[in-house]
Amino acid sequence: MANMYLGKTSGKPRVVIIGGGFGGINLGRHLRDKEVEVVMVDKHNYHTFQPLLYQVAMGAIESDAVGFPIRRIFTGHKNFSFHMAEVQQINPASNTISTTLGDIHYDYLAIATGANTNFFGNKEIEHFTMPMKNIPEALNIRSLILQNLEKAAVTTDPVERAALLTFVVVGGGPTGAELSGALAEMRMNMLCKDYPDLKPEDMKVYLAEGKPKLIAAMSEQASVKAKEFLIDMGVIIYNDVHVTSFNGDELKIDNGVTLKTRNVFWAAGVKGEVPPGIPQDVVIRGARIQTDEISRVKGFQNIFAIGDVAAMITPDSPEGHPGVAPVAIQQGAHLAKNILHLVRGEATQPFKYHDKGSLATIGRNRAVADLGKLHFQGFFAWFIWLFVHIMSLAGFSNKLVVFSNWLINYFTKNTDNRLIIRYFDTNTMMTEPTAK
Repeated sequence: MANMYLGKTSGKPRVVIIGGGFGGINLGRHLRDKEVEVVMVDKHNYHTFQPLLYQVAMGAIESDAVGFPIRRIFTGHKNFSFHMAEVQQINPASNTISTTLGDIHYDYLAIATGANTNFFGNKEIEHFTMPMKNIPEALNIRSLILQNLEKAAVTTDPVERAALLTFVVVGGGPTGAELSGALAEMRMNMLCKDYPDLKPEDMKVYLAEGKPKLIAAMSEQASVKAKEFLIDMGVIIYNDVHVTSFNGDELKIDNGVTLKTRNVFWAAGVKGEVPPGIPQDVVIRGARIQTDEISRVKGFQNIFAIGDVAAMITPDSPEGHPGVAPVAIQQGAHLAKNILHLVRGEATQPFKYHDKGSLATIGRNRAVADLGKLHFQGFFAWFIWLFVHIMSLAGFSNKLVVFSNWLINYFTKNTDNRLIIRYFDTNTMMTEPTAK
């Protein structure tokens, strides 16, 4: 294909951003109408609000509510252009990236590709378990859950019914804890309404976590309370264990437990999405690109990495920063300032992460919040979680839709989004275009 965007179009230094996640979006926003040309490339034409993907998976909100068109975000940005394409190669020698649309020239390159699910090299687990890092994967989980409930409602085989009604979440971080809580609430509030022949006690929810405590990145109070909430909701928790295998029928844990299940959701780890062309000697544990204090990739002068794909190794952060949205947001804004400093020949400023706190919701009126030295659990933490997530969504329409859904769900303890829009084939572990 022709090199559609190889040459400069404005005469200004060109900043190419790979990825329309939290980091890339905030980098682009802070370069609005500055003395640079901004080009963003992403394989999707929308930004995904990942913290609410589990609610899409559970049918609590619509999938459109957590996605927002990238072009809409940058409406009015005269120095910005967006191209939907996949990046095939970074070419540092020529200052270009090769994409499915052709080669694109850059003066400054920002890698903001985020992270994907880490299966730690286990191909069997990768094939049979369900990840949840994007909207299509969340919809796959929704289809799988509902399809298996439909099968459980009609099967006459008690062993098969038990397997269809056994749900296992692997990974006890915020995503795993929130997904486990949502499954437990489904069992308590929805199961009998939609499937009168099924009983809540027939549905089992397990959570397997490799560390001694849940949501280990949060405070001890938050970890303990989250576990209490989940146990109170009937979730069976195994700490300090590892899943060794899952063949689509039997899941084995290294504590000797074997579970027959058709539903395993993998939230046990992430790895950076490193584009080809980045030398392996700068990619460290977790497939993260090592950067300096201004997000510049080790060994390069005009290539940067931010967000989940980056590991800023400094004396203050010897292991890099946590892979959470606030880090990506702050790094995006800070990199914009430093790129402008470089363009103007000014001194750059090191990045300092300001931790504003952590939140996790376990269910209705159940959440944990660490806000500096303040720690909250229960209804007040849940209310803070609602407010922060509503305000963080892109677009007024998304805020309104999600708020309306949550309001209805709160008072009815029910949802209208439990739709099998597209059939998920459990034999191929792939989506078919229409429901059967």
